[in-house]
Amino acid sequence: MKPRQTREIRIGNVRIGGANPIAVQSMAATRTVDVAATIRQVELLEAAGADIIRIAVDNPKDVAALAEIRRARPNANLSIDLQENYRLAEKVAPFVQKLRYNPGHLYHLERAKPVQEKVRYLVDVARAHGCAMRIGVNAGSVDPEKLEKYAHGDSITPMVESALEHCAMLDDLGFDQYCVSLKDSDPNKVIDANVAFAEARPDVPLHLGVTEAGMPPDGVIKTRVAFEQLITRGIGDTIRVSLTLPFDDKGDEITVGRQILSDIESGRFRSVPRFEQHGLNIISCPSCSRVENEAFIDLAQNVRAMTEYAKEHDITIAVMGCRVNGPGETDDADLGMWCAPSFVNLKRGPKTIGQFTYEEILGKLRGELDTLIEERANA
Repeated sequence: MKPRQTREIRIGNVRIGGANPIAVQSMAATRTVDVAATIRQVELLEAAGADIIRIAVDNPKDVAALAEIRRARPNANLSIDLQENYRLAEKVAPFVQKLRYNPGHLYHLERAKPVQEKVRYLVDVARAHGCAMRIGVNAGSVDPEKLEKYAHGDSITPMVESALEHCAMLDDLGFDQYCVSLKDSDPNKVIDANVAFAEARPDVPLHLGVTEAGMPPDGVIKTRVAFEQLITRGIGDTIRVSLTLPFDDKGDEITVGRQILSDIESGRFRSVPRFEQHGLNIISCPSCSRVENEAFIDLAQNVRAMTEYAKEHDITIAVMGCRVNGPGETDDADLGMWCAPSFVNLKRGPKTIGQFTYEEILGKLRGELDTLIEERANA
């Protein structure tokens, strides 16, 4: 299942790359400052067999909470998602085994400072504390200077270029304990981006995932398609299945991931060479600690139920749970929503229609969906 061998990196007591088996990971869905809930979430994921558990940290309160979580779960392999505050790296590094940063977010922070300086800081912190690193490139938050260089609609080349650029920065600093992820909500783009990167840098371990895959069973199908197509090529050293699930069910991501790996190992495939989406396509992000209102999870379920009448129409609706990925990763959807603590932003493509309460949003979405269906019928 792994004819291609990348270099090996260590994440706590787990090693990925080389001849090691593919590691399975997930992300705590609770708010990090809710220490009791997050500890329970880590326990659930450990019980499900997670090799690595990612936690988001965005402010000093999260850092304090992380210290308590580490004391409660001393043996967990923790990866930290630095989100929009990379300067927290030195505060969280003593408690974790891996640091994950997004090159697109580095671009937006401290714009007067060269990106190379920010990367050097992260590498210095990782090296000092024995942490591995992940360069996490997401389609919805790519460095805008990269996007401007290529044709509209080409999201793959900017992602790959960004990943390669940051690999070169880490290489120049003599740091090799890193992996890369290139994620999109479209499994075909995940396949193409990872194949292109693997051809350019066959030595670098890859973390695979379809971001905002959505709810089961559709989210499982999309993820399975990408994993089957990539892992059979020898691409992929660690995986994450990103599903919109109730907090208590996040362990299902681990169970599904291991089932997919088992099926691939046994030659049980369920995908075709390309994933062809027909009919209504609802994408939604995994319920993670970035979610600022747990009503997002119910909203995603309610959107699926409410839009059942439109299932034959080739329309994409995105439901995003936070301000980090929501604004950018709804741009390519026909209709998009990203959730704030007390309201939901409704968009049509990249254009914002308005902000509505959680009680209002389904009715507003229904109106926009009906308008879109009518416009296409009359086109």
